[in-house]
Amino acid sequence: MKALLLDVSLRRYVLLRALRPLSAKFCYRGPFSAIRLADISEPALPSPEWVKIRTRLCGFCGSDLNLILMKDSPTPMPFTSFPCVPGHEFCGDVVETGREVTACRQGDRVTVIPSLGCQARGIAPLCPSCADGNPGNCENFAEGKFAPGMFIGICKDVNGAFAEYAVAHQSQVCRVPEAVSPEAATLTEPLAVGLQAVLDNRPGNSDRILVIGGGVIGTMIVKAIRGLDIACDITVMEPAPFAAAYVKSSGADRTFSAGILDAACEVAGGRSYKPALGDPVVMGGFHRIYDTVGHARTLNRSLRALAAKGTLSVLGIGPAVKLDLTPLWLKLQTIRGCYGYRFNETSRGRRQAFEIALEMIAEKKVRVDDMLTHTFPIERYREMIDLNLCKNAGRAMKTAVRFTF
Repeated sequence: MKALLLDVSLRRYVLLRALRPLSAKFCYRGPFSAIRLADISEPALPSPEWVKIRTRLCGFCGSDLNLILMKDSPTPMPFTSFPCVPGHEFCGDVVETGREVTACRQGDRVTVIPSLGCQARGIAPLCPSCADGNPGNCENFAEGKFAPGMFIGICKDVNGAFAEYAVAHQSQVCRVPEAVSPEAATLTEPLAVGLQAVLDNRPGNSDRILVIGGGVIGTMIVKAIRGLDIACDITVMEPAPFAAAYVKSSGADRTFSAGILDAACEVAGGRSYKPALGDPVVMGGFHRIYDTVGHARTLNRSLRALAAKGTLSVLGIGPAVKLDLTPLWLKLQTIRGCYGYRFNETSRGRRQAFEIALEMIAEKKVRVDDMLTHTFPIERYREMIDLNLCKNAGRAMKTAVRFTF
Protein backbone atom coordinates (compact mmCIF):
# COMPACT_ATOMS: atom_id res chain seq x y z
CA MET A 1 0.00 0.00 0.00
CA LYS A 2 1.05 3.62 -0.46
CA ALA A 3 2.21 5.43 2.65
CA LEU A 4 4.32 8.35 3.80
CA LEU A 5 7.39 7.01 5.58
CA LEU A 6 9.25 9.21 8.06
CA ASP A 7 12.78 8.25 9.06
CA VAL A 8 14.58 10.38 11.63
CA SER A 9 17.96 8.86 12.41
CA LEU A 10 20.31 10.77 14.70
CA ARG A 11 22.55 11.57 11.72
CA ARG A 12 19.66 12.93 9.66
CA TYR A 13 18.33 14.88 12.64
CA VAL A 14 21.64 16.67 13.15
CA LEU A 15 22.13 17.27 9.42
CA LEU A 16 18.65 18.69 8.80
CA ARG A 17 18.78 20.86 11.91
CA ALA A 18 21.87 22.43 10.36
CA LEU A 19 20.36 22.76 6.87
CA ARG A 20 16.89 23.97 7.84
CA PRO A 21 17.91 27.62 8.43
CA LEU A 22 18.98 27.72 4.78
CA SER A 23 15.69 26.23 3.58
CA ALA A 24 12.99 24.14 5.26
CA LYS A 25 12.59 22.28 1.96
CA PHE A 26 15.72 20.24 2.70
CA CYS A 27 13.57 18.39 5.25
CA TYR A 28 11.02 17.08 2.73
CA ARG A 29 12.59 17.49 -0.72
CA GLY A 30 15.88 16.24 -2.11
CA PRO A 31 18.42 13.63 -1.02
CA PHE A 32 18.32 14.41 2.71
CA SER A 33 14.53 14.40 3.04
CA ALA A 34 13.16 12.84 6.23
CA ILE A 35 9.89 11.81 4.56
CA ARG A 36 9.08 9.98 1.33
CA LEU A 37 6.27 8.16 -0.44
CA ALA A 38 6.78 4.41 -0.14
CA ASP A 39 5.09 1.10 -0.87
CA ILE A 40 4.77 -0.88 2.36
CA SER A 41 2.83 -3.97 3.42
CA GLU A 42 -0.73 -3.62 4.65
CA PRO A 43 -0.82 -3.92 8.44
CA ALA A 44 -2.03 -7.15 10.01
CA LEU A 45 -4.17 -7.22 13.16
CA PRO A 46 -1.74 -7.33 16.13
CA SER A 47 -4.24 -9.30 18.25
CA PRO A 48 -7.93 -10.37 18.26
CA GLU A 49 -8.83 -7.04 19.95
CA TRP A 50 -7.76 -4.92 16.99
CA VAL A 51 -9.49 -3.66 13.84
CA LYS A 52 -8.25 -2.72 10.39
CA ILE A 53 -9.40 0.57 8.89
CA ARG A 54 -9.35 1.82 5.31
CA THR A 55 -8.43 5.49 5.48
CA ARG A 56 -10.70 8.14 3.96
CA LEU A 57 -9.02 11.30 5.23
CA CYS A 58 -6.04 12.05 7.46
CA GLY A 59 -5.41 15.53 8.79
CA PHE A 60 -1.96 17.10 8.71
CA CYS A 61 -1.18 18.19 12.26
CA GLY A 62 1.24 20.87 13.40
CA SER A 63 3.04 18.12 15.30
CA ASP A 64 3.53 16.25 12.00
CA LEU A 65 5.08 19.37 10.50
CA ASN A 66 7.37 19.93 13.48
CA LEU A 67 8.52 16.32 13.31
CA ILE A 68 9.30 16.58 9.58
CA LEU A 69 11.14 19.88 10.10
CA MET A 70 13.15 18.55 13.06
CA LYS A 71 11.72 21.23 15.35
CA ASP A 72 10.70 18.99 18.22
CA SER A 73 12.60 18.86 21.48
CA PRO A 74 14.71 15.70 21.81
CA THR A 75 13.08 15.03 25.21
CA PRO A 76 10.23 12.82 23.82
CA MET A 77 12.62 10.77 21.65
CA PRO A 78 12.58 7.76 24.03
CA PHE A 79 8.84 7.56 23.34
CA THR A 80 9.11 7.64 19.53
CA SER A 81 10.44 5.03 17.08
CA PHE A 82 11.45 5.21 13.43
CA PRO A 83 10.91 4.63 10.59
CA CYS A 84 7.21 5.33 11.09
CA VAL A 85 4.14 6.29 9.09
CA PRO A 86 2.72 9.51 10.62
CA GLY A 87 -0.91 10.56 10.75
CA HIS A 88 -3.15 10.45 13.85
CA GLU A 89 -6.18 12.59 12.87
CA PHE A 90 -8.23 10.37 10.64
CA CYS A 91 -11.53 8.88 9.58
CA GLY A 92 -12.07 5.62 7.73
CA ASP A 93 -14.10 2.45 7.33
CA VAL A 94 -13.62 -0.78 9.25
CA VAL A 95 -12.67 -3.56 6.83
CA GLU A 96 -11.60 -6.28 9.29
CA THR A 97 -12.21 -7.03 12.96
CA GLY A 98 -10.52 -9.41 15.37
CA ARG A 99 -12.65 -12.13 16.92
CA GLU A 100 -12.77 -10.39 20.32
CA VAL A 101 -13.85 -6.98 18.98
CA THR A 102 -17.23 -5.74 20.24
CA ALA A 103 -16.81 -1.96 19.83
CA CYS A 104 -17.53 -1.91 16.09
CA ARG A 105 -18.13 -4.12 13.08
CA GLN A 106 -17.07 -4.33 9.47
CA GLY A 107 -18.43 -1.43 7.42
CA ASP A 108 -18.63 1.05 10.31
CA ARG A 109 -17.24 4.51 9.72
CA VAL A 110 -14.90 5.34 12.58
CA THR A 111 -12.39 7.77 13.95
CA VAL A 112 -9.67 6.82 16.40
CA ILE A 113 -8.28 7.99 19.75
CA PRO A 114 -4.61 7.62 18.82
CA SER A 115 -2.96 7.18 22.25
CA LEU A 116 -1.00 3.92 22.56
CA GLY A 117 -1.54 3.31 26.26
CA CYS A 118 -1.43 0.16 28.36
CA GLN A 119 -4.56 -1.41 26.92
CA ALA A 120 -3.40 -1.08 23.32
CA ARG A 121 0.07 -2.33 24.33
CA GLY A 122 -1.30 -5.43 26.05
CA ILE A 123 -0.02 -4.39 29.47
CA ALA A 124 -1.76 -5.48 32.68
CA PRO A 125 -2.31 -4.24 35.25
CA LEU A 126 -2.86 -0.78 33.82
CA CYS A 127 -0.57 2.03 34.95
CA PRO A 128 -2.18 4.67 37.22
CA SER A 129 -2.80 7.09 34.32
CA CYS A 130 -4.51 4.47 32.14
CA ALA A 131 -6.49 3.14 35.11
CA ASP A 132 -7.71 6.70 35.66
CA GLY A 133 -8.94 6.91 32.06
CA ASN A 134 -6.01 8.95 30.80
CA PRO A 135 -4.07 6.83 28.25
CA GLY A 136 -2.56 9.98 26.75
CA ASN A 137 -0.33 10.17 29.83
CA CYS A 138 0.46 6.46 30.02
CA GLU A 139 3.64 5.49 31.92
CA ASN A 140 4.39 2.66 29.48
CA PHE A 141 4.85 4.36 26.09
CA ALA A 142 8.17 2.53 25.70
CA GLU A 143 6.97 -0.83 27.05
CA GLY A 144 4.75 -3.73 26.04
CA LYS A 145 4.35 -5.50 22.72
CA PHE A 146 5.23 -2.53 20.49
CA ALA A 147 8.24 -0.30 19.93
CA PRO A 148 8.18 3.08 21.72
CA GLY A 149 5.47 5.49 20.60
CA MET A 150 3.04 7.76 22.44
CA PHE A 151 0.41 7.43 19.75
CA ILE A 152 -0.40 5.97 16.37
CA GLY A 153 1.87 7.62 13.83
CA ILE A 154 5.08 7.86 15.86
CA CYS A 155 5.50 4.14 16.54
CA LYS A 156 7.29 2.04 13.95
CA ASP A 157 5.12 -1.00 14.76
CA VAL A 158 1.71 0.73 14.40
CA ASN A 159 1.48 2.80 11.24
CA GLY A 160 -0.43 6.05 11.15
CA ALA A 161 -3.07 7.03 8.62
CA PHE A 162 -0.93 8.69 5.97
CA ALA A 163 -1.44 5.26 4.47
CA GLU A 164 -4.27 3.44 2.74
CA TYR A 165 -4.85 1.21 5.79
CA ALA A 166 -4.26 1.52 9.53
CA VAL A 167 -5.04 -0.62 12.58
CA ALA A 168 -6.37 0.35 16.01
CA HIS A 169 -7.19 -1.36 19.29
CA GLN A 170 -10.92 -1.53 19.89
CA SER A 171 -10.54 0.73 22.95
CA GLN A 172 -9.36 3.47 20.57
CA VAL A 173 -12.21 3.23 18.07
CA CYS A 174 -15.14 5.69 18.02
CA ARG A 175 -18.03 5.02 15.67
CA VAL A 176 -18.98 8.10 13.65
CA PRO A 177 -22.67 9.08 13.81
CA GLU A 178 -24.53 9.17 10.50
CA ALA A 179 -24.96 12.94 10.77
CA VAL A 180 -21.18 13.54 10.88
CA SER A 181 -19.31 13.84 7.57
CA PRO A 182 -15.90 12.20 7.06
CA GLU A 183 -14.39 15.70 6.91
CA ALA A 184 -15.84 16.63 10.30
CA ALA A 185 -14.95 13.26 11.83
CA THR A 186 -11.33 13.72 10.76
CA LEU A 187 -11.17 16.88 12.88
CA THR A 188 -12.55 15.21 16.03
CA GLU A 189 -9.01 14.75 17.37
CA PRO A 190 -7.93 18.43 17.33
CA LEU A 191 -11.36 19.44 18.67
CA ALA A 192 -10.90 16.97 21.53
CA VAL A 193 -7.50 18.57 22.31
CA GLY A 194 -9.08 22.02 22.55
CA LEU A 195 -12.07 20.68 24.49
CA GLN A 196 -9.90 18.92 27.06
CA ALA A 197 -7.93 22.12 27.64
CA VAL A 198 -11.19 23.96 28.30
CA LEU A 199 -12.53 21.24 30.60
CA ASP A 200 -9.28 21.33 32.58
CA ASN A 201 -9.30 25.14 32.84
CA ARG A 202 -12.97 25.96 32.44
CA PRO A 203 -13.83 29.66 32.29
CA GLY A 204 -16.83 31.18 33.99
CA ASN A 205 -19.33 33.26 32.04
CA SER A 206 -17.90 36.51 33.43
CA ASP A 207 -14.24 35.64 32.84
CA ARG A 208 -11.99 37.39 30.37
CA ILE A 209 -9.74 34.87 28.65
CA LEU A 210 -6.85 35.03 26.22
CA VAL A 211 -5.98 32.42 23.61
CA ILE A 212 -2.45 32.79 22.21
CA GLY A 213 -2.44 31.54 18.63
CA GLY A 214 -5.42 31.46 16.28
CA GLY A 215 -4.36 28.34 14.40
CA VAL A 216 -6.13 24.99 14.54
CA ILE A 217 -5.84 24.31 18.28
CA GLY A 218 -6.45 27.92 19.31
CA THR A 219 -9.58 27.99 17.17
CA MET A 220 -10.71 24.64 18.57
CA ILE A 221 -10.46 26.11 22.08
CA VAL A 222 -12.77 28.92 20.99
CA LYS A 223 -15.18 26.49 19.31
CA ALA A 224 -15.21 24.26 22.40
CA ILE A 225 -15.99 27.18 24.74
CA ARG A 226 -18.89 28.31 22.60
CA GLY A 227 -20.06 24.72 22.09
CA LEU A 228 -20.27 24.38 25.88
CA ASP A 229 -22.42 27.56 25.97
CA ILE A 230 -19.88 29.51 28.01
CA ALA A 231 -20.41 33.25 27.53
CA CYS A 232 -16.95 34.43 28.62
CA ASP A 233 -15.14 37.22 26.77
CA ILE A 234 -12.56 35.71 24.36
CA THR A 235 -9.53 37.53 22.95
CA VAL A 236 -7.25 35.68 20.54
CA MET A 237 -3.68 36.76 19.76
CA GLU A 238 -3.27 36.11 16.03
CA PRO A 239 -1.33 38.31 13.58
CA ALA A 240 -2.25 36.49 10.34
CA PRO A 241 -5.34 38.14 8.77
CA PHE A 242 -6.88 34.96 7.33
CA ALA A 243 -6.61 32.97 10.56
CA ALA A 244 -7.76 35.97 12.61
CA ALA A 245 -10.90 36.33 10.51
CA TYR A 246 -11.69 32.61 10.83
CA VAL A 247 -11.22 32.43 14.60
CA LYS A 248 -13.43 35.49 15.03
CA SER A 249 -16.14 33.84 12.93
CA SER A 250 -15.77 30.80 15.20
CA GLY A 251 -16.80 32.72 18.31
CA ALA A 252 -13.94 34.93 19.48
CA ASP A 253 -15.01 38.41 20.58
CA ARG A 254 -11.91 39.96 19.06
CA THR A 255 -8.44 39.29 17.76
CA PHE A 256 -5.39 41.24 18.86
CA SER A 257 -1.90 41.60 17.46
CA ALA A 258 -0.30 44.46 19.40
CA GLY A 259 1.04 42.32 22.27
CA ILE A 260 -0.01 40.18 25.22
CA LEU A 261 0.65 42.85 27.85
CA ASP A 262 -1.15 45.52 25.81
CA ALA A 263 -4.16 43.20 25.51
CA ALA A 264 -4.19 42.59 29.27
CA CYS A 265 -4.56 46.33 29.85
CA GLU A 266 -6.74 47.39 26.91
CA VAL A 267 -9.11 44.41 26.92
CA ALA A 268 -8.98 42.96 30.43
CA GLY A 269 -8.66 46.23 32.36
CA GLY A 270 -5.27 45.47 33.89
CA ARG A 271 -2.80 48.04 35.21
CA SER A 272 0.77 47.93 33.98
CA TYR A 273 3.75 48.51 36.27
CA LYS A 274 7.26 48.82 34.80
CA PRO A 275 10.23 47.55 36.82
CA ALA A 276 13.66 49.14 36.45
CA LEU A 277 14.64 46.24 34.20
CA GLY A 278 12.57 43.87 32.10
CA ASP A 279 8.97 43.73 30.93
CA PRO A 280 6.06 45.32 32.79
CA VAL A 281 3.93 43.24 35.13
CA VAL A 282 0.14 43.65 34.97
CA MET A 283 -2.06 43.70 38.04
CA GLY A 284 -5.50 42.48 37.10
CA GLY A 285 -5.51 41.09 33.58
CA PHE A 286 -6.92 37.89 32.11
CA HIS A 287 -8.52 35.26 34.32
CA ARG A 288 -7.35 32.39 32.11
CA ILE A 289 -4.82 32.09 29.31
CA TYR A 290 -4.38 29.23 26.84
CA ASP A 291 -0.96 29.30 25.16
CA THR A 292 -0.86 27.19 21.98
CA VAL A 293 2.60 28.51 21.03
CA GLY A 294 4.68 27.63 24.10
CA HIS A 295 7.72 29.80 23.44
CA ALA A 296 9.70 31.62 26.14
CA ARG A 297 8.31 35.00 25.07
CA THR A 298 4.64 33.94 25.16
CA LEU A 299 4.96 32.01 28.41
CA ASN A 300 6.77 34.78 30.29
CA ARG A 301 4.37 37.46 29.09
CA SER A 302 1.38 35.24 29.82
CA LEU A 303 2.37 35.05 33.49
CA ARG A 304 2.76 38.83 33.57
CA ALA A 305 -0.67 39.30 31.90
CA LEU A 306 -2.51 36.74 34.02
CA ALA A 307 -4.63 37.92 36.95
CA ALA A 308 -4.16 36.83 40.55
CA LYS A 309 -5.15 33.15 41.04
CA GLY A 310 -5.40 32.80 37.26
CA THR A 311 -4.48 29.64 35.37
CA LEU A 312 -2.18 29.39 32.36
CA SER A 313 -2.81 26.32 30.20
CA VAL A 314 0.21 25.34 28.10
CA LEU A 315 -0.68 23.47 24.91
CA GLY A 316 2.17 24.45 22.61
CA ILE A 317 5.60 22.82 22.72
CA GLY A 318 8.47 25.15 21.92
CA PRO A 319 12.23 25.04 22.51
CA ALA A 320 13.62 24.91 26.04
CA VAL A 321 12.53 28.04 27.91
CA LYS A 322 13.74 30.16 30.78
CA LEU A 323 10.88 31.46 32.92
CA ASP A 324 10.76 34.35 35.36
CA LEU A 325 8.46 32.83 37.97
CA THR A 326 8.06 36.02 39.99
CA PRO A 327 4.48 36.61 38.70
CA LEU A 328 3.59 33.02 39.59
CA TRP A 329 4.70 33.66 43.17
CA LEU A 330 3.38 37.22 43.37
CA LYS A 331 -0.09 36.47 42.01
CA LEU A 332 -0.62 32.87 43.24
CA GLN A 333 -0.99 31.59 39.70
CA THR A 334 -1.24 28.05 38.33
CA ILE A 335 0.53 26.68 35.24
CA ARG A 336 -1.18 23.64 33.77
CA GLY A 337 0.17 21.32 31.09
CA CYS A 338 -2.36 20.22 28.48
CA TYR A 339 -1.79 17.12 26.37
CA GLY A 340 -4.31 14.81 24.76
CA TYR A 341 -7.74 13.94 26.11
CA ARG A 342 -9.15 11.79 28.86
CA PHE A 343 -12.26 10.77 30.76
CA ASN A 344 -14.03 13.62 32.54
CA GLU A 345 -16.76 13.78 35.15
CA THR A 346 -19.83 15.38 33.52
CA SER A 347 -23.53 15.79 34.31
CA ARG A 348 -24.05 12.72 32.13
CA GLY A 349 -21.46 10.62 33.94
CA ARG A 350 -17.83 9.82 33.20
CA ARG A 351 -17.09 10.54 29.55
CA GLN A 352 -14.08 10.70 27.23
CA ALA A 353 -13.38 14.14 25.77
CA PHE A 354 -13.09 12.49 22.35
CA GLU A 355 -16.62 11.12 22.72
CA ILE A 356 -17.94 14.50 23.87
CA ALA A 357 -16.27 16.26 20.92
CA LEU A 358 -17.79 13.84 18.41
CA GLU A 359 -21.21 14.32 20.01
CA MET A 360 -20.87 18.12 19.87
CA ILE A 361 -20.19 17.87 16.14
CA ALA A 362 -23.14 15.52 15.60
CA GLU A 363 -25.49 17.81 17.54
CA LYS A 364 -24.23 20.84 15.58
CA LYS A 365 -23.06 22.60 18.72
CA VAL A 366 -19.71 22.95 16.98
CA ARG A 367 -18.88 23.16 13.29
CA VAL A 368 -15.44 21.96 12.22
CA ASP A 369 -15.77 20.78 8.60
CA ASP A 370 -15.39 24.35 7.29
CA MET A 371 -11.91 24.42 8.81
CA LEU A 372 -10.72 21.79 6.33
CA THR A 373 -9.77 24.18 3.54
CA HIS A 374 -7.48 21.97 1.41
CA THR A 375 -7.13 18.25 0.68
CA PHE A 376 -4.48 16.47 -1.35
CA PRO A 377 -3.89 12.99 -2.75
CA ILE A 378 -1.01 11.32 -0.95
CA GLU A 379 1.25 11.69 -4.00
CA ARG A 380 1.12 15.49 -3.57
CA TYR A 381 2.27 15.51 0.05
CA ARG A 382 5.09 17.95 -0.70
CA GLU A 383 2.56 20.53 -1.93
CA MET A 384 0.64 20.04 1.31
CA ILE A 385 3.77 20.74 3.33
CA ASP A 386 4.55 23.80 1.17
CA LEU A 387 1.07 25.17 1.92
CA ASN A 388 1.44 24.59 5.65
CA LEU A 389 4.57 26.73 5.61
CA CYS A 390 2.64 29.71 4.19
CA LYS A 391 -0.90 29.23 5.44
CA ASN A 392 -1.95 32.87 5.42
CA ALA A 393 -0.85 33.44 1.81
CA GLY A 394 -2.56 30.21 0.75
CA ARG A 395 -5.69 30.94 2.84
CA ALA A 396 -5.36 27.58 4.56
CA MET A 397 -6.57 26.61 8.02
CA LYS A 398 -6.42 22.82 7.99
CA THR A 399 -5.10 20.44 5.33
CA ALA A 400 -5.49 16.70 4.88
CA VAL A 401 -4.61 13.76 2.68
CA ARG A 402 -7.70 12.33 0.99
CA PHE A 403 -7.88 8.72 -0.16
CA THR A 404 -10.45 7.84 -2.83
CA PHE A 405 -12.04 4.44 -3.34
